[in-house]
Amino acid sequence: MTGKTVGMSSVAFIGLGVMGTPMARHLASAGHQVTVYNRTPAKALAWVALYGNRAAPTPREAAEGAEFVFLCVGNDNDVRDVVYGPDGALAGAGAGAVLVDHTTDSAEVAKELAEAAAEFGVGFIDAPVSGGQAGAEAGQLTIMCGADDEAFYELAKPVMGAYAKASALMGAAGAGQLTKMVNQILIAGIVQGLAEGLNFAVKAGLDPEQVTEVVKYGAAQSWQLENRGRTMVNDEFDFGFAVEWMRKDLGIVLDEANRIGARLPVTALIDQFYAQVIARGGKRWDTSSLIHLLAHD
Repeated sequence: MTGKTVGMSSVAFIGLGVMGTPMARHLASAGHQVTVYNRTPAKALAWVALYGNRAAPTPREAAEGAEFVFLCVGNDNDVRDVVYGPDGALAGAGAGAVLVDHTTDSAEVAKELAEAAAEFGVGFIDAPVSGGQAGAEAGQLTIMCGADDEAFYELAKPVMGAYAKASALMGAAGAGQLTKMVNQILIAGIVQGLAEGLNFAVKAGLDPEQVTEVVKYGAAQSWQLENRGRTMVNDEFDFGFAVEWMRKDLGIVLDEANRIGARLPVTALIDQFYAQVIARGGKRWDTSSLIHLLAHD
């Protein structure tokens, strides 16, 4: 279904970062009428120069007349900034439109947005994504969704198919964000285990690439092993999902864990390891850079 939609829709896309830019491009390529907004207007104009359609000077004007309003910004406060107020997306979205938040933010904000959207007669889906910049560029993202009304999800699913390989409704508003938190907990643990294993292989005198090639066929197989194993042992980190973004996500995870009483001792420890990577100047390094702390202690 990737790259294909049912019919053509009028959509707004707010936030043209490393994820939003290709996601909006896939919507345009699928034949949708796309209006983009970015806080740096030059980015929106550059996007239009490459892919056509139009740019709007405010989120409100981007959302006017749109059947779907997609957000992909930085954090809770960024979402509030573009959604609320006289120039916010909700001020422009008409009754019956669906607001879809692809930002990784808190479950509490998702529930807050659902209530606010309902007051405007607008549907809401929290829909964080997994797959990183490479997945966004390839139109192969996985989307974890939460919506108080399943009908909103069913409306949006074929449109999101322009950049998704899979999507699923996980429950009410907030459930998508909670599922993304599980995703980040798992990634953090896997990457730390991979860092320790590969560093051990090097210290033991093994060929780490040969080790990776062998163990990927067994129970230790993972996406991180296959896609980051070689670059980790070669000290290559100038790509991928940035450490500063992972720390933002893990901060959300740990706050939620404290709220619900879930113990995350390993995740909390790895979060501090990422803080050490940032102290080494690695805030823009890929999350696989955890091995740097072991290989260069």
